[in-house]
Amino acid sequence: MPDWSYQTLFRPLLFRLPPRIARNATLQAMGGLSRIPGGSLVIRTLGHMEVSPLLEQKRIGITFKYPVGLSGGLDPHGTAHAALAQFGFGFIEIGPVTTEPIAEKPVVRDAAREMLISELIESNDGLDAIVKRLQGKQGHSLPIFARLRHMPGRTPTEALTENKRMLQALMPFAAGFYLDCTDSDWSAEAELDHMASLLDTAREIAPAKPLLIYLPLDMQEERLTSLLRTLSGAGKGYDGIVIGDAMRGEWGYEIGQETLPYSIRLASCARSICGEAATIIAAGGVHEPEDALALVGAGANYVQLHSGLVFSGPGLPKRVNEALLHELVKGEEATSEPGFWQGWGWMCLLGLGMIIGGVIAWIIAATTVVLPYDIAFLCATPEMLEQLNDRLLPFMSHDRITLAGTMIAIGILYYQLARYGLRRRLHWARTALMTSGLFGFSSFFLYLGYGYFDPLHATVAALLLPMFVLSMRDRRDEPYRKRPNMRNDRVWRMAQRGQFMMVSLGFALVLGGIIISIVGITDVFVPEDLAFLMTTPSVLNGANENLIPLIAHDRAGFGGALLSVALGLLATALWGIQEGERWLWWTFLAAGLPPFIAAFSVHIVIGYMDWWHLTPPLIALLLFVLGLVWLYPYLMRSPSAIPDHTN
Repeated sequence: MPDWSYQTLFRPLLFRLPPRIARNATLQAMGGLSRIPGGSLVIRTLGHMEVSPLLEQKRIGITFKYPVGLSGGLDPHGTAHAALAQFGFGFIEIGPVTTEPIAEKPVVRDAAREMLISELIESNDGLDAIVKRLQGKQGHSLPIFARLRHMPGRTPTEALTENKRMLQALMPFAAGFYLDCTDSDWSAEAELDHMASLLDTAREIAPAKPLLIYLPLDMQEERLTSLLRTLSGAGKGYDGIVIGDAMRGEWGYEIGQETLPYSIRLASCARSICGEAATIIAAGGVHEPEDALALVGAGANYVQLHSGLVFSGPGLPKRVNEALLHELVKGEEATSEPGFWQGWGWMCLLGLGMIIGGVIAWIIAATTVVLPYDIAFLCATPEMLEQLNDRLLPFMSHDRITLAGTMIAIGILYYQLARYGLRRRLHWARTALMTSGLFGFSSFFLYLGYGYFDPLHATVAALLLPMFVLSMRDRRDEPYRKRPNMRNDRVWRMAQRGQFMMVSLGFALVLGGIIISIVGITDVFVPEDLAFLMTTPSVLNGANENLIPLIAHDRAGFGGALLSVALGLLATALWGIQEGERWLWWTFLAAGLPPFIAAFSVHIVIGYMDWWHLTPPLIALLLFVLGLVWLYPYLMRSPSAIPDHTN
């Protein structure tokens, strides 16, 4: 469920449901997918959540792949942790954990304020159920932090006993502990004494585990300052501070974007008291990448996400990672650009070769239609074919012109991805080219399905394959150095609709390529084809036994080419769309026009105007146009026009 599908399709539907039902349905769907063999791969493929190893860091004895964590309140039952772990998170909070289960209370979703409101934030399954869950297969390897909370109404002594039991039970599974030990019913002195005792107890039970003090978001700065200074003065060691994501409001506990200023203020205060050595995690109000940057600027080392995933979408962790990576590398000098012959230049030449080949194929298909070796294979001249069926040559022209348009599209896409992707060593661009190229060259064997060997196609493949291999030599990756999107503004939301259209187009064309390839090597014709030809396969085969193999060769070739360009388009639409990448919009336009022009023009010219037959390309054209329109403001936005709210 990437942002392009969440913002466009799922969020409008889910927001019509009660919050708890919507949450449970979403988590169960994602959790179910992650448990299917290959399900986690599907999630990673759709989102391409991997960002860069440069974000990996080690603190408090733990290696964090990414500086973004998942708040425990988002998935309190652990239903979809295996799926959520693929979203670009570096660690997961479990909790709050209490010794006994605490039932959930109704949650109100205020979409206008981007706020979740609940009467109770301590709801959980209880210690025994959580331990039982952790004893099973987690489906991920992310560090788990257990947030320990005493039951409501407990005295400090009773709370200490409960925490001791939870520490002992969770120690085998937790990488560290959040000690959530403040209580508004206790005096300040009792609260401080309890915290000091809990730190001593936790050090005895889990001496190698990092301990972080969990503080409510609505804690006053004076109280925070007094608490931390008193603990430090008493020699009570702790490894860091966690600033929570909920604060008391008029109608209950509020979790949402409006809490960000409180989180920033407490993070800054904690950093000034604890110094640089302490680890600070802030969990309140991150709904946009710029929110995370603000918290990091205030002193946080890590951020946790909760309500931001509900209102912004599951792509938020990746977007935050990209923003933090940009801040990390923007002052560094980029490595030297690879030379033309180092890899990307060969792909440019391959693309140009496909464009030239497509233009030549179009000219031939629009004039003579068949080539000398086709005539030799058929043992028949064009005049003889026309006498056999006056619609036969136009039908063959229809197949070959659409193939030519697809070849031109492949060439344009490959050239652009090489020039603007491979040259910048963008991982997604190389993956898109690799996937498309492997299927494209493999589809050559479809030409042999009916026993017809095309020497021209074989020669072209033999010339282009070495270029493809040489272009894939440079395996180094560079981080994306342009400023990524920081805000969930109207242009970004519109772009999610545009991306949804382009991804849908890619999936539709992949399906179309597979179907056409299968038809090409099996039945060869669909009913509409035979209606246009006004004949049957048996009549054609009786007239010339080599005729159907030749047509099958054309159909399978077109199906393979369509599958190749569809995979390249799909990968580009899934992974490559970034704010201000103008070249990408022009690539979509330039690569999309030749196939549509070829398909519709040849059908009009030869009079093959069956509406059922033309419905798929018409739907594809609609997706293409809507995608271009909705992506235009986002991709064409100049860097100077992108608002910078991070200062």
